[in-house]
Amino acid sequence: MKLLRVGTAGAERPALLDADGTLRDLSGLVDDIDGALLADGEALGRVRAAGESGGLPVLDPAGLRIGPPLGRIGKVVCIGLNYHDHAREIGAEPPAEPVVFLKAPDTVVGPHDTVLIPRGSVKTDWEVELAVVIGRTARYLGSAEEALGHVAGYAVAHDVSEREFQIERGGTWDKGKNCETFNPLGPWLVTADEIADPQDLSLRLWVNGEPKQDGTTADQIFPVGEVVRYLSHFMTLYPGDIVNTGTPAGVALGAPEPKPFLRAGDVVELEITGLGRQRQELKDA
Repeated sequence: MKLLRVGTAGAERPALLDADGTLRDLSGLVDDIDGALLADGEALGRVRAAGESGGLPVLDPAGLRIGPPLGRIGKVVCIGLNYHDHAREIGAEPPAEPVVFLKAPDTVVGPHDTVLIPRGSVKTDWEVELAVVIGRTARYLGSAEEALGHVAGYAVAHDVSEREFQIERGGTWDKGKNCETFNPLGPWLVTADEIADPQDLSLRLWVNGEPKQDGTTADQIFPVGEVVRYLSHFMTLYPGDIVNTGTPAGVALGAPEPKPFLRAGDVVELEITGLGRQRQELKDA
């Protein structure tokens, strides 16, 4: 299933994109697309059956904002330096264990919402990433295979980053990762049954129409199942938590000088196989 949330920010309604590409209203069936729904197999079954029946009300997508496909997000856990080609482009050794940092849930916006360049920023960067959405409580998992059974679905994430704040201002990476609007998500949450192999997905990103990133999840240093297994030994992952799994090569940080960091007026577009496409215009905060 392709689950999404539509409407004005803070007042989104749950929806479903059916097999024919028709947008259907789920608000008469469920309150929201959130962790509670993803953890309820019976409720998901009713949503699936209703979507297949063709009886759900149709929504007109014209002029309708697409919000983040997940509400009431618990936490956003991110993995850094998780692609071999990205590590090479910035001259870093592949990490022996996953590099973990957090983004606040309030960084999450819709896939086509405006992204704000922070005040004083001169090094705002792009990163297309596969987002993993947790559907079952995960703690101390024993294997990558078991961990994949705790995944509800997948989505496109844009891990926007401010490199000066992240790298040059001391402390942890968090200052460069948590500026407002720095995690566009969606357009859809695609349930895990539709993704045969999360290690066989293409990721692409363009800035002002120019290709910048073209990678594959096959190049991940730590595959999705291993990332979820690993994290479950350091924190409990709950339904509705998100894991951003890293970005391939092609970021501004890895480019020759002068590095083409983002500026107001730039347009970023990104996509992942089967998970949809995003488009954001950059504006000054």
